[in-house]
Amino acid sequence: MSTEQQRFDVVIVGAGPTGLALANLLGMHGNRVAVIEARSELIDYPRGVGVDDETLRTFQAIDLSDKVIEHVVPNQLVIYVDKKGVELARMAPKAAPFGWPRRNGFIQPLVDAVLLEGLQRFPNVEVFWGHEMTSFTDDGASVTIATMTPGGTREFVADYLVGCDGGRSEIRKAIGVSFDGLSSSTSWLVVDLNDDPLGTPNCYVGCDPNRPYISIGLPHAVRRFEFMLFKEDGETTDPFASARRLMEPFVPAGKPVDILRAREYTHNARVAGSFIHGRVLLAGDAAHLMPVWQGQGYNTGNRDASNLGWKLDYVLRGLADARLLQTYDTERRPHATAMVKLSNLTGRFLSPTNKLVAGTRDVLAKVLGKLVPSVRDYVAEMRFKPMPTYTEGAVYKPAESADSPAGRLFIQPQVRTSDGGIAKLDDVIGHRFGVLQWENDPRHFFDDETLRLLRNLDARFITVRSGGFDLDDEVDTVDVQGDDAEARVVLDVDGKLRQWFDEHRTTLVLLRPDRIIAGASQPQHAVDTFNAVADRMYLTRASMPTATAR
Repeated sequence: MSTEQQRFDVVIVGAGPTGLALANLLGMHGNRVAVIEARSELIDYPRGVGVDDETLRTFQAIDLSDKVIEHVVPNQLVIYVDKKGVELARMAPKAAPFGWPRRNGFIQPLVDAVLLEGLQRFPNVEVFWGHEMTSFTDDGASVTIATMTPGGTREFVADYLVGCDGGRSEIRKAIGVSFDGLSSSTSWLVVDLNDDPLGTPNCYVGCDPNRPYISIGLPHAVRRFEFMLFKEDGETTDPFASARRLMEPFVPAGKPVDILRAREYTHNARVAGSFIHGRVLLAGDAAHLMPVWQGQGYNTGNRDASNLGWKLDYVLRGLADARLLQTYDTERRPHATAMVKLSNLTGRFLSPTNKLVAGTRDVLAKVLGKLVPSVRDYVAEMRFKPMPTYTEGAVYKPAESADSPAGRLFIQPQVRTSDGGIAKLDDVIGHRFGVLQWENDPRHFFDDETLRLLRNLDARFITVRSGGFDLDDEVDTVDVQGDDAEARVVLDVDGKLRQWFDEHRTTLVLLRPDRIIAGASQPQHAVDTFNAVADRMYLTRASMPTATAR
């Protein structure tokens, strides 16, 4: 019997959060995508509980943020306590430069379900459950993926294969990419409870050398506990039996607990030696694994999807050469490595079981927190978190401009639009290339050829004007007319955009679809800056196809 074969632009192996986010990003631009998953349904065991502002911004880009936030606790504090419950430090960031709170609790299975449901919007995206990949072949022109299903074999042929198949990735092993790093010798028990028996908000990290633990209040009255296990002392490996025993000191005596999920984990700190090999790419846990201490495993995978999504789209639509995909590895691998190192360092600080080491840490943390406000604020505002900052790849950062903002995420304040409404800036631009200019139409500074290239990208031109009035004033007191299909005029209602332009001494900004600043300049250098960006994005210049507005 012949094997059934289907053709797609991209095949994604793994229906986890990274694969689902990537499929949404590709699907919204009309690409034909197959998500193949060996399981018969989404994973429902306990997983990530921390979602950050960058991830929520990506969910906003795929128009799912309104549904996602139903399963999110915004601005969740992280409070570190010693063995007696005395506070050592806290993370309580107040700033929201990217349009969303920086630290939030969430329930991953429910959010993954939102991402899966989002794919139903796109007839060009299909999800194949119960399809176990058995092999694949990259012949340089396409990738053929063989799968085994309950009904027999099926083959997929795609321009690109993306492995989102987890830390044990068979795709990573097949292409011979290393997975450098360490796996912890210590195991952790992770438990989710229904009808939260504590009813305490926020996240508490118990830095108790007798047994480090975490207790988190989640949406829908769910309580998460995480406990370090000491298997060398003969502790049982039965997750549910261990959970009931370890929770006894924390829950009210005699109160029954409803365990939703329980699972044992080992912390890993590993990064793949490359995120791309021919027409095969790695993302999410297949590309990197990190301990839970910063809650960045889920979010780092999302950054992969955000970075890779628009690049695959540009290549598939003929807007850029395939060399653009190499910048995915150039940009993402160093940042993922930095996140892994931070998570490792945090874990060593928070979870020592040596009582002398833990006691010294407690004294140091309390003294610094009281006597050195800058240290306290550094932790509270999460300034230690490595932000994506790309000096190489699909960005242009002039050698003579060390302070150029190119390679960093652009801010996302609220703006007033021409219809008088208030919107987040990304919603005005859309998931496309953006060109922003302070108090002027940015099209005025480009020649005809450069405008042709920008229009081929379906670029959105944004004129930012000073708000100059209170939100309660009549909107018609300020001229905000003049929008057309490719351009928008917005008002800087809270002064954040003006402050940004002042601080960076630039008036024109080129934004990638993932909101990384591709380049920035004074208007007299607009053409040269875009040309430099176009070279680093490997844009197709001759007979360049016109992108379809999305």
